Amino acid sequence: MAPAPEDGEPSAGQAAPAATTPPGRPPVSGAVAPGGRMPRWLPRAMVLALALIAAFQLGSWAFHQLTGLLINILIAFFLALAIEPAVSRMAARGMRRGLATFLVFLGLTVFAAGFVTLLGSMLAGQIIKMIEGFPDYLDSLIHWINQTFHTDLRRVDVQEGLLHSDWLRKYVQNSAAGVLDVSAQVLGGLFQLLTVALFSFYFAADGPRLRRALCSVLPPARQAEVLRAWEIAVDKTGGYLYSRGLMALISGIAHYILLEALAVPYAPVLGVWVGLVSQFIPTIGTYLAGALPMLIAFTVNPWYALWVLIFVVIYQQFENYMLQPKLTAKTVDVHPAVAFGSVVAGTALLGAVGALIAIPAVATLQAFLGAYVKRYAVTDDPRVHGRRGSGSDGPGMLTRVRRSWAGRRSGGEQRP
Repeated sequence: MAPAPEDGEPSAGQAAPAATTPPGRPPVSGAVAPGGRMPRWLPRAMVLALALIAAFQLGSWAFHQLTGLLINILIAFFLALAIEPAVSRMAARGMRRGLATFLVFLGLTVFAAGFVTLLGSMLAGQIIKMIEGFPDYLDSLIHWINQTFHTDLRRVDVQEGLLHSDWLRKYVQNSAAGVLDVSAQVLGGLFQLLTVALFSFYFAADGPRLRRALCSVLPPARQAEVLRAWEIAVDKTGGYLYSRGLMALISGIAHYILLEALAVPYAPVLGVWVGLVSQFIPTIGTYLAGALPMLIAFTVNPWYALWVLIFVVIYQQFENYMLQPKLTAKTVDVHPAVAFGSVVAGTALLGAVGALIAIPAVATLQAFLGAYVKRYAVTDDPRVHGRRGSGSDGPGMLTRVRRSWAGRRSGGEQRP
């Protein structure tokens, strides 16, 4: 009789169990699903990525299309900040803010329209005068050429050559074709000016409502900071325009006196032109404004143009080193190097608009951040004042060299 099999051992009549594979692990998240199917998260991720790319492209396209409108709104905001003190002062006396804003804008419009009308009439008169005197100028030029180069030119021949020249015909054709472009640019400029005026009016008239709407979405601590920044912006922008307006008045009076002494026509209008352009176009405004008085003075006497140029250069130095630091110390208080850098940066970013608003924007930012910068007392070190005198570091280099040289000479004299 065969012995019974021990427990755990298969009997002879029983087949051994087939080898079984260990149970597989569950698929790791991110791996390909069984059967080569796409994971469930991949379609959603692709749709989300495409939606983000489309939103970015749409936002970029909309931003580029609305760049002009955003720049106009920025100009309108700074203009509203500039007239805010006058509007607030009139509103504090019982006048409605809308009426006060309208009166301020009416005054600015009347002044601008009168200035442009006087300037246009002056330019038209001078152009007519130059056209009427062109034959005399041409005769004097031909006479000088004939005497200098021993030629035999006549004015009739020169005029016929100019009238029948190809370049004059092409110039007339191009000018006629460009009339429509100039008209479109003028209409576009008028539309932009109207846009800026409307937004400025709304910003100034509804200033308190705008501040309340902005503060309503912020916590109380942030509301105080926003209102403080708003007040700083109003003070700095108004102070900048006040100081520039005062310097424009002084510059206009000074140039008016010079032009009146030289008997240059339209001296009052030219004085206003120089004052406004020289102060509200930074850095090169004085030289750009002096070009027109020089041209008008040249029609009277060529030497008068030289006198105007000399006066413009001298007055620019007087303004930079004497007048401007005293007038802007309490209003803007921006270092000249910082002001120049801000104008360059603003011009690179926004062109002429950036050059105009760069200084008040930097002054506002500087005043706002100045309250959060902790300052310490400066040590009384000569190097702080730009001197390298004797201090804790011992004598200076020149003193040490002299002492060393004196010691060598005394040592050499003591040798036998």
